[in-house]
Amino acid sequence: MRLNNPNQNHLLAALLDAEFDRLSPHLDPIMMRLGDVLYESGAAINHVYFPTSSIVSLHYVLENGSSSEIAGVGNEGMLGISLFMGGNTTPSRAVVQTAGHGYRLKSHLLLEEFNRAGPVMRLLLRYTQALLTQMSQTAICNRHHTVDQQLCRWLLLTLDRLPTSELTMTQELIANMLGVRREGVTVAAGRLQAKGYISNRRGHISVLDRHGLEGDVCECYEVVKKEFARLMSDVRQRQEVK
Repeated sequence: MRLNNPNQNHLLAALLDAEFDRLSPHLDPIMMRLGDVLYESGAAINHVYFPTSSIVSLHYVLENGSSSEIAGVGNEGMLGISLFMGGNTTPSRAVVQTAGHGYRLKSHLLLEEFNRAGPVMRLLLRYTQALLTQMSQTAICNRHHTVDQQLCRWLLLTLDRLPTSELTMTQELIANMLGVRREGVTVAAGRLQAKGYISNRRGHISVLDRHGLEGDVCECYEVVKKEFARLMSDVRQRQEVK
């Protein structure tokens, strides 16, 4: 498999041959750089995006400019679900959290495929339900769980989308993701490092003990993981058969 291949994205890999053949000539491979803004809140959706090795963070931005992450999207999904949910604008800001590759597709092409009311529609609606579960659980987690637990959840969800245990990420950026003070992330990361779960250097986090993180994380991580598995499990089986 070459460095950037559509099949690295789970949704694209799950398409039937006829659907993939219609869309693949229009898939534009792109580099997603750290900090790139794919959508601004309220902007029209001209393209949808399918990350392969990158991760994109969806933020809700308040009037005073502050924001926090409501969901992350990696190789399991896509950006631009508002397109087929009845609107042509997005309520959130989409920012590249982890640099990598992905594919861009003109929105009208995906909408045409969705409106066939066939397998693509069912696949995207099931993915949307899983994404909404992640958003709901993130809201609950940010309200009821400690910063340590939120950080464990965020690290594990990020690891699930990457082939490595090395994360290039500043504590300030993580604080912006979680919507907490940077000092809170510093203290939480220090505690995880003291337990031997992570090694934390400036702008770089190495996960040394994933099982330790899984032992300390709140139930939110497992809820999101199980819902994605429940909704997309047979999609992965069809993918393996192809």
